[in-house]
Amino acid sequence: MDYYLLPKRIRAAAGKEGLVFLIGNTRATLEANVIEPLRSIWGEALVSGIKGDSTAVLFGEKCRCIGAYAASQEDRLRGASVKYCYGDEIATWNEAVFDMLKSRLDKPYSIFDGTCNPAGQSHWFKKFLDRDDTDLFLQTYTIDDNPFLPPAFVENLKREYAGTVYYDRYILGKWSNAEGSVYRLFAADPSKFIIPDDVKGKDFVFATVGVDFGGGRSAHAFGCTAFTRGFKEIITVHDYRRQDAASPESLYSDLIDFIAQCRLILPAGVPLTDVYCDSAEQTLIAGLRAACRVKCPGLDIRNARKLPINERIRFYSAIMGAGRYKITAHCENTIGAFRDAVWKQGADIRLDDGSTNIDSLDAQEYSTEGYMREIMDRG
Repeated sequence: MDYYLLPKRIRAAAGKEGLVFLIGNTRATLEANVIEPLRSIWGEALVSGIKGDSTAVLFGEKCRCIGAYAASQEDRLRGASVKYCYGDEIATWNEAVFDMLKSRLDKPYSIFDGTCNPAGQSHWFKKFLDRDDTDLFLQTYTIDDNPFLPPAFVENLKREYAGTVYYDRYILGKWSNAEGSVYRLFAADPSKFIIPDDVKGKDFVFATVGVDFGGGRSAHAFGCTAFTRGFKEIITVHDYRRQDAASPESLYSDLIDFIAQCRLILPAGVPLTDVYCDSAEQTLIAGLRAACRVKCPGLDIRNARKLPINERIRFYSAIMGAGRYKITAHCENTIGAFRDAVWKQGADIRLDDGSTNIDSLDAQEYSTEGYMREIMDRG
């Protein structure tokens, strides 16, 4: 309903002193979540895209469009007098941006409208909402409060998030702490996800490899994921983990051997197309490219996207809930990693202190990042 409230708010502010801001996690998410839906309803004559100077013209009013993912973005608000602001995904903002915004709503008619999915109970925005001295009107919803969503979509989403912290947050609309196992369904019964090693009869279209480089207490890890036709299933078919201090040359040799093993495991004719590597290690990636150019011609060595970790967790939680993720029995590193992963106590962060195998999780996630959105869209 915000797409109908926004025009009213902006038109009511027209002619008054002050600026209009639209704020999201990033400009890209603001474009996708706010600008594009508004344009589809009201048309390009009333809703422009975000221009190079980070402004858009909505309903005749110039609106400044900024991301709030980093504390440095507060400078975009510094000194401004804000008559109206719309905020998208507030729980993903840096708190410093929100604090600056509050100080800039300095007109007697200044208004801020904001939306978000709930996060943990100790989140800074939850603390703001719970204050007694704040002039606000708060509405909360469950997914069943939306009469426009297709019932099949709602049921699928409930099934995908069942048994995870995301069910409380995205289905029930509760501010809920992440506690215990990250992948509760997997930890409760890994056997539901484990399949025999022989995958020759699977309808795979292609496969990819993820590479996480070790250092300090972490290990080197590889993971090979195969995708069935239509992205109906994704299956981990092979993995590798090395905890000792490997030289670059031995690591290159290990990856080449790993690729050869993956090709033996995959059905004949299924291409292994790409290797996605931890982008923090450009020297090692350059060495891998050189080694694979000779031993594995045609294989693309790429930088992993390294999406936010919680975004990757949500993806795997969802496809596990939907029964679309499987892993072959011999992939003990990755099985143990999913089974043992836990949330850091009191924080919305996956524990990464060396006590559990995060390396294999990173490698697994890198192998699928480029397809996560398409996989979910085809669910």
